Amino acid sequence: MNRVSVAGAPGPPPAWARRAGAFARRVLGRLGRDGWELSVLVCGEGEMAGLNSRFRGREGPTDVLSFSQEEGQAFPRGPARRLRGDIAICPGQMRANAARLGVGEDEELRRLIVHGILHLDGMDHGEGEWDGPMLRLQERVLADLAGERVLPSGRAGGEA
Repeated sequence: MNRVSVAGAPGPPPAWARRAGAFARRVLGRLGRDGWELSVLVCGEGEMAGLNSRFRGREGPTDVLSFSQEEGQAFPRGPARRLRGDIAICPGQMRANAARLGVGEDEELRRLIVHGILHLDGMDHGEGEWDGPMLRLQERVLADLAGERVLPSGRAGGEA
């Protein structure tokens, strides 16, 4: 069984936190992962800019960051429970991505959750590599779970 917690910063988690956690668990199931513990932090642009600067040396906010608890280690696939890591998602950047890509906010939020999980699973994409194996898998997982929703219908997903 996988465990996913969702928190907000600043402030409480968004109203859709429970659905985001459930979606993340379905992604893990689709990937055949079991025994994972991970957290998702839904944060404002200021918080995300601070994380991006501190951990990547880049200015300004980004859409999603992943922080593995197993950096430099093999990624075991056995039955033991593993604290895999943390994913930070910025709704402001998610909304900007959705507008730029011409997709709905819910689809883009789901994409960021999948993207963060794949990074925690040890996958990576090179700078500017937008058609490599990781992103092809990301889009397959999204297609497989296309009927899922995280954001409530008719509401913007940006509140953190």
